[in-house]
Amino acid sequence: MQHNEQIKGCGILGQGHMAADAKMMSNTEVTLEQKLKFLLRPESYPDRPGHVDAIETHMSWVFLTDRYAYKLKKPVQYDFLDLRSIEARRQDAEDEISLNTRLAPEIYLERLPLTRDARGTLGIDGEGEAVDWLVKMRRLPIEQMLDHTIRQGTTEAAAVKRAAVMLAEFYRTALPIKMLDNEYIEKFKINVTANLKELSDPKYQLPKELISKISTAQFAFLQNESALLAQRVRAGKIIEAHGDLRPEHIWLGPQPVVIDCLEFKREYRILDTADELAFLAMECEHLAAPWVGQMFFEAYREVTGDQPAEKLLHFYKSYRATLRAKITIWHLKDAEVREPSKWIRLAKEYLHLAEVHAEGL
Repeated sequence: MQHNEQIKGCGILGQGHMAADAKMMSNTEVTLEQKLKFLLRPESYPDRPGHVDAIETHMSWVFLTDRYAYKLKKPVQYDFLDLRSIEARRQDAEDEISLNTRLAPEIYLERLPLTRDARGTLGIDGEGEAVDWLVKMRRLPIEQMLDHTIRQGTTEAAAVKRAAVMLAEFYRTALPIKMLDNEYIEKFKINVTANLKELSDPKYQLPKELISKISTAQFAFLQNESALLAQRVRAGKIIEAHGDLRPEHIWLGPQPVVIDCLEFKREYRILDTADELAFLAMECEHLAAPWVGQMFFEAYREVTGDQPAEKLLHFYKSYRATLRAKITIWHLKDAEVREPSKWIRLAKEYLHLAEVHAEGL
């Protein structure tokens, strides 16, 4: 869900740390720093890659070898997630593999223990106790990731259509989630209120009048057009979806896949199919490629016969852009904030998109 920071292997912990020994006393806890040092070394991996790159997110470190990606969950705690225990990280890794097989078959390979033997030496699926868990995935060529092709101007309509049809088929066959109309509508009222409160915090220095304008329009929609949301519930369009459908998670190969399902909280995956596609379309608009989101919707309508109202789509896009502004500005809460001006700028960009779609309500 969060912006990723890619860092070359030797730059994460410094050159001096790279020469440190992987052994440690078996009666002491293995620190995150020790795990990172080990996983940055090419010789640590069974496939003996030529080099290892690493990507840091809010909740994980991902280590990229020549053919595979190995994800290590961070021992983090948020209101919506607690990964402080090894068991919690093991379960999360298991859930990630299981859920991602729906839209990325043959990409998520296995869950592997990060082990420590009696001598205190770390290994991947080696002897001894499990001190953490890794998700092993096939590495996908970045040249065919949707966000990369958009930025490079190499996105092909035929490739987008393949991915859009694949996703639409997933939505068409998904089982509807039973819930009450009021339950669905109330969820948005709570979340719009939470977004307004957080984004209005003076410490972020975001434009209060703009935030108020957006929120007022969203509340008015929930008051005056609630029937549109209720109709989606009654039509069975609320499903257990992907949960984080962004361009950087869509691979446009011959057999397209969607990776990085939001695995840690089922509630966040319970979505209207139109809401999830509106999120993707909004992100494509942010990348100045609105035609990509339009193609996904065209394929969805063709495959499913579903015709969500335009006003409903404007609400979903405005709501999702506001939520992205909040998630983006949360980077200022990090212990070490890289480029605070960047996060403020991005949050304002999302608020602008939220305003554009709020005007369609």
